Amino acid sequence: MNTLNKTLALIALASSSAAFAGTDFDTLDVDGNGVISQQEAAADAAISAKFTELDTDQNGELSKEEFSKA
Repeated sequence: MNTLNKTLALIALASSSAAFAGTDFDTLDVDGNGVISQQEAAADAAISAKFTELDTDQNGELSKEEFSKA
């Protein structure tokens, strides 16, 4: 039974980690100016890695529309 409990705990942990892995726009937009700067994007490794690709107008910021393509 101990192995079963450990397995279930591990599954629960993995599920909760996946749920919190995606950061939403408002969480990253720390200063509340309606865009995400590269500095703000650094808080999320996946967004930071794709920042240049997502910044389609190449203005150094992600709009909500650009972020939605992530």
